[in-house]
Amino acid sequence: MDLTPASFSIENHVERLTRDGYTIIPDFADADQLAQARATLAPHMGTHHGRNDFEGLETERVYTLVARGKVFEDLTAEPRLLALLDRFLAPGYLLTASQAICIHPGEKAQAAHYDDGFYRQPRPRPAISLSIIGAIDEFTDTNGATDIIPGSHTWSDADIAALDPRDAQAMLVPTVMPAGGAIVFQGTLLHRGGANRSAAPRLAFTNQYCEPWARTQENFYLGVPRERVKAMSPRLQDLLGYNIWPPFMGQVTGSHPLKSLDDGWVAPVDRV
Repeated sequence: MDLTPASFSIENHVERLTRDGYTIIPDFADADQLAQARATLAPHMGTHHGRNDFEGLETERVYTLVARGKVFEDLTAEPRLLALLDRFLAPGYLLTASQAICIHPGEKAQAAHYDDGFYRQPRPRPAISLSIIGAIDEFTDTNGATDIIPGSHTWSDADIAALDPRDAQAMLVPTVMPAGGAIVFQGTLLHRGGANRSAAPRLAFTNQYCEPWARTQENFYLGVPRERVKAMSPRLQDLLGYNIWPPFMGQVTGSHPLKSLDDGWVAPVDRV
């Protein structure tokens, strides 16, 4: 069943994702969802900062976000987003990463990178993953908005290796968007978390989705308690890997992984 709003022009977004490597949905989350996101994240904030320059020494990250509250379940399986992903990834694609990112004042810009770079297939190639970054706070050109290089999703390994850092700096464009907006982009697009030169933190959420045959960044089988998975929607269970990619990838001792969510299920290796 198609749950995408009639006003959502999927073809326009597909065209931009194909041509430029990204597209922006300005009304991805509404005011109520933003309030719920803030309230849900509040108990987890202020505990620790990043461990290195990539995570950000002045940046907070909350991992396994999909399991932190119902609002993040809804945003992870948002119909417009899934309709876009359906056009670029094979059926059965998976959630590979889910986190909140709060960039504090004084944080410097990340190094430019692309999200599916740990998959070692040579470029140019189709993206193995797609990402979304949703603005809980407004993204401005001074508060750490994600910087992107439009069109870089088509570059080869040689193009990237030959790129002069000064040229890359000139190509980077901040993704200015309102609170509730979101950028969806190909996993091959060069981007970075921007420097926060403002006086306030910039809070966002981000999810990444990968091909069904690819290994996920986060191990959601261990990270999301079984009882919590049981309460999730079937679509979200699919995204966490509780499904089969034909003919039998993802099976659990020869059975469908959904059976592991049944009450009283015991792993076959523990059965007498």
